[in-house]
Amino acid sequence: MPGIKTELTEVVTGLGMLCDSTPEDAVSQRPQQMRNVEASHWERLEDAVKNPEYYSDVRSAWENGRAFFHANDGLRGRQPIAIEWKGPHHPPGYDFLPADLRIDHVFLVSCKYLSRVLANPSPAHLFQRALSVRGNRSETDWFMLVAEEAYRRFYASVVAALPTASLPADLDDLAPADREKIKHACARAWPHGLSGAYEEFSATVSRRSAEIWNEAAPTLADRELLLWRILRFNSAPYFILGSARSSSLRLRVATPWDWRQEFSLRDFVIEPQPSSQPRVGWAAQVLDRNRDVTVTVEGHVEIRWSHGRFCGFPEAKLYLDSGYEDVPGYFPLN
Repeated sequence: MPGIKTELTEVVTGLGMLCDSTPEDAVSQRPQQMRNVEASHWERLEDAVKNPEYYSDVRSAWENGRAFFHANDGLRGRQPIAIEWKGPHHPPGYDFLPADLRIDHVFLVSCKYLSRVLANPSPAHLFQRALSVRGNRSETDWFMLVAEEAYRRFYASVVAALPTASLPADLDDLAPADREKIKHACARAWPHGLSGAYEEFSATVSRRSAEIWNEAAPTLADRELLLWRILRFNSAPYFILGSARSSSLRLRVATPWDWRQEFSLRDFVIEPQPSSQPRVGWAAQVLDRNRDVTVTVEGHVEIRWSHGRFCGFPEAKLYLDSGYEDVPGYFPLN
């Protein structure tokens, strides 16, 4: 279930496309055109929209909705018949389009409020399959797959650093209760004496993950497809409405067909990066044909346990480090 802030910004963005009054009035009216918002959601939203803590978020979402209502690339002042909120709904199969709202079964909108996260796949899906069509989420322990020896040495150091936790000597014997002990004991920082073993483990995971990712996309054509998947280009265009640190985000996202007409990939680099956790960087050099300039779009992947240290299978959180508005193929909404 999404948090109240996410719920609030997504629904208010949609309401801004429907109403020209105020966010508070729109929430209290519960318009029928706003679909998939249940009574329990409306009740939470009525309280949250009046909370001063969310004032700037509400106003930003509302203004984005109004801007989309008036935009030439958007609704052009036409009152929508239905706005469907994705909310906690999980679609069947693999969801290619990162849409939070669907307007009149045509316009797809992704709400990005101060988020740099592009995707949160399994490491196997990202590094081994280069984000190609996936099946079930992999339950492979990525750390064991790419850095088993360093992982076991690091775990031995954890056991020595936490003598009162009564942890098993062998990593293979870790039970869920043991993992919870490590998670709580190391929640904020690794205990003294673990830095060397952790740095070795982290560097090994970063290096091997980068090597596997490079092998999965050996040609420039493969890397063009990978870049499109990273940036969430799809066969249908969609829109990003949200906010960056100092401004609103109102963008139309191109399709690969659109992208090829204006841009071409010159290089795509994947390499491990020094960090406090396993991390792989990526950077694309893209020629903008209209301006005859080469621009860079870059980001990184953080590889970490999904539910706290030593808990859950590792995940690969994919970040965009460039500004959304600077990405080739993300066009300002007119």
